[in-house]
Amino acid sequence: MFAVIKTGGKQYRVTDGDVIVVEKLAGEPGSSIKFDQILMLGGSGETQTVGTPLIANATVTGEVLEQSRADKIIVFKKKRRQGYKRKAGHRQDQTVLRIVDINGSGKSAAKAAAPKEADAPAKDDASAEAAAPAKKKAAAATKAKAPAKKKSAAASKAKAPKSED
Repeated sequence: MFAVIKTGGKQYRVTDGDVIVVEKLAGEPGSSIKFDQILMLGGSGETQTVGTPLIANATVTGEVLEQSRADKIIVFKKKRRQGYKRKAGHRQDQTVLRIVDINGSGKSAAKAAAPKEADAPAKDDASAEAAAPAKKKAAAATKAKAPAKKKSAAASKAKAPKSED
């Protein structure tokens, strides 16, 4: 079984036992981290579940192996013929994780909310019918208004007083 999780602004496809490197997360080595932003679940021979945008009640658990820093990146700025040069370095903090468990209910958030939306219009049919004539009157009132006339740019320049110095 695999899952697509979202963390640190990136998406990762993970399976049980995978070791991944992600943006820095709070936690000591040996502690457990639970991811609840699951975008997709699937596996070999199983139907794949795609969230809209997330899958409700699905979690992925990971164990922190270490907190480390990435390789150094050199930032060099230069503007030619100006005598401008700047050199700086940067090391990004990162967390190394091992995926321990993928637990998915398989129900997406939109599918769970769909029956509730279907029941709501059935209850409010009477109020919707009463509101329909009011909407028609408002639409007729907006159609009755004449469109505003556009002023030309030449006419506005002619009216502006000229100042000579």
